[in-house]
Parts: sequence; C-alpha cells; structure tokens
Amino acid sequence: MDLLRFITAGSVDDGKSTLIGRLLYDSKSILADQLEAIERASKNRNTGDQSGRSASAAPVDLALLTDGLRSEREQGITIDVAYRYFQTPKRKFIIVDAPGHIQYTRNMVTGASNCQLAIVLIDARQGVVEQTRRHSLIASLLGIPHIVVAVNKMDLVGYSQDVFSNICIQYNELAQKLNTKHVTYIPMSALNGDNVVDKSENMPWYEGQALLDYLETVEVDDDLNVDQARFPVQYVIRPQTTELHDYRGYAGRITSGIFRKGDAITILPSGETSTIDAIEVAETHYDEAISPMSVVLHLADDVDVSRGDLIVRSNSQPVVTQTAEAMLCWMDTKECKVGSKYLLQVGTFRTRCSIREILFQVNVNTYEEIEGVESLKLNDLAKVVLRTAQPISFDPYDRNRTTGSAILIDETSNVTVGAVMLVTEA
Repeated sequence: MDLLRFITAGSVDDGKSTLIGRLLYDSKSILADQLEAIERASKNRNTGDQSGRSASAAPVDLALLTDGLRSEREQGITIDVAYRYFQTPKRKFIIVDAPGHIQYTRNMVTGASNCQLAIVLIDARQGVVEQTRRHSLIASLLGIPHIVVAVNKMDLVGYSQDVFSNICIQYNELAQKLNTKHVTYIPMSALNGDNVVDKSENMPWYEGQALLDYLETVEVDDDLNVDQARFPVQYVIRPQTTELHDYRGYAGRITSGIFRKGDAITILPSGETSTIDAIEVAETHYDEAISPMSVVLHLADDVDVSRGDLIVRSNSQPVVTQTAEAMLCWMDTKECKVGSKYLLQVGTFRTRCSIREILFQVNVNTYEEIEGVESLKLNDLAKVVLRTAQPISFDPYDRNRTTGSAILIDETSNVTVGAVMLVTEA
C-alpha cells in the first residue's frame, strides 16, 4: 500500500481543519476515546461561528480534531502545522494542516516541503484572495506536482454552479502564470460532508470525483526521481568488533534514485571515486536499494568520506559550486539584507554563506518581479545569489526537490530563518 502526503492550505476560516476532521470522521479513522474527547470539547464551546452556520450542523466540532493547541481552540484558528495519519483500503495518508493566517505562512512552507499534493481551499463566498495567491505560489516554488482547488462552503451560496465556475476561471489564471499543470477543481461543503468522502446529491451538476476518491486514485509514482542517485552521508560506521565486523560503512537515507552493488560512485565535494562493494540493511546485504530506503553503503576503496558528503553515481553528477542562485522564502522577523551571513544546510552538509545579491522579489498578488530590493521581511519571496565558504553539491530544485532544497540558519540563535530552493550555478 503506497503513501500520499498532502497539505491543506488557504486563508483564515476557509475550513481547512474542518475538512480534515470531516475526512477522518466520515472515513471512520477516529478512535473512540478521541471522539468522546472531541464531543466533550464541542459541548463546551459556544454554538455558532463567524460563517453564520450553526455548529450543531455536525455531530462534533470537526476542527477540534486538528486544532490541538489551547490558543488555537481559544482563537478558532490554526497556528501550528498539525499532522494526522489515516488510511483506507486503497492507500495510506499523511495530512498536513497548514495555518491560513499570513503571520504563519512560514509554517506552511515547512509543512509543504515533503508533500506530493496540495489542497488549496477557497471560500465560495470570497473567491480567490491574497492568501490563495501566496499559498499557490509557494506550492509552485516547492514543486508540489498536484493541486486540488477545493471550493468550500458551497452550502452558503446555494450550491451554485455559476459561483463554482467563476472561481475555477479565477484560479485557472493563477495556474497559468505559475505553470501549474495538474489542477483539479472540487466543489464541497466540509461542514456538511458534500463531496468530501461521498458524492453530494446537492450538486448534481458536478460530474467529478469526491475528494477522498480522488486522493485514493491520484497517480504519484511518476513523481519519483529514479534517475539521479543521491546519498547524503549521515554517519560513518566503524565497528571493529571482530574480524568479520572490521569495516567502514556509510549510513544514511537514499534521497533519490537507485544504487546497485558494483556501481561506480563519486564522493562530493572532494571528487574521490570508488565502487559500491555492498549494500546493507539491518545486517542483511542486498544487490540494490532505492529511495527512500535507509542503508549502509560499503565501498571497495578506503577513501575519505565523512558526514555531510554526498555519494552519487559517477555517470549522473549534480552541480558543485560556491556561488548559486536560489529562490528564498524569508521566515524570520529580523530582516534579511544583502551581505548578511548565515549557515547554509544542504542535506547533511553545512557551510557558512552570505547573501551576495537580491535579484528580485516576487509580488504575491501579481507574481511580478520587483528589482532593486535591498532587504527581505517576514514571508517575502525572492530570488537571491548565495556565496558559500565551501563548495556545495546540489541538483536544480525543479529536477530534484530533495537535493535542491536547503535552509538558512542564524549562527547566533541557531534558528532556521530561510527556506531555500537552489536553482542554478551563478
């Protein structure tokens, strides 16, 4: 049974947490004690919400299934990224519930980085708003291959086909600007369950799938990168317990591609070469291993390899450079200025770097490129030039999301201040 990771994103009060709660509730993925606790919490909350609908329309307040923080329940908004797990007979799922408020956009970046699909919720009464554009831009920059536009709260517009069609037209304009290829539109009411798990009788004009049916059947295998074999070294193993266990192994997780016994490999950034002598998983040897397996690689030659190095197949090598262009999502309240210095972490490798230049900032409303910018504020998106103290090894993000992603870290506070998508050598 395969696994699908997806994120829900949208503006405040679009119904993200309620949608996830409905998926869990209607697919019977809630334990009895969880349901009892949520029912008690629902009784203690005031009936009614800002949408004008009665909370009694559902047996429980479904948003409470994901909004677990006390501050979230008090304010009625999602603040932190919430993860939920469930499965159906067809597929396993990891749901990432991202905050909708602009203040917490950086949390959406964190949650979306590993996802294969994004559900962008739109309030049928509001249409496409600024956060819709912002989250769609982030999903595009992060290379999420599948987008589901969930037009929620259709019950509040009389299940109007015209309202749904107009929103589809609005969003399609964004999708064309972002070059988003796989977009699916679904009208729904998360509170009432219309087109979430089961097809709705209230919208007979909609001929597509219900959301869960689509999530169970969407093809994601083609999104895997099997060509570029990449293995960031996390740990060097040297047991030396007996003659049979006197070896040097390199432990880590294959982030993309396939490694086979006998493959010619190159260690970066040093450029040393060798061949794979053995592939070990829990003291069992295999002839090949594929992403995302965690393995120990044995090399035929005693070469210098340490944590942070990248092992690749010699016939398919990444970019190795000290100057790179990258898309940057700034995630700190302290401004990012030209010349500022940070730690850059690519995979398991860390090196110091500086912001050499801000090429342009992206206007999240129009997607226009604004040049001449000297600093970036919280949640700003921009293309920058990075200069590193040591060579870094990466693949362009649009070809390999794993090895093309990185983070910027403040050296003094050790706080992650920027999400980086490496584009090309500068």
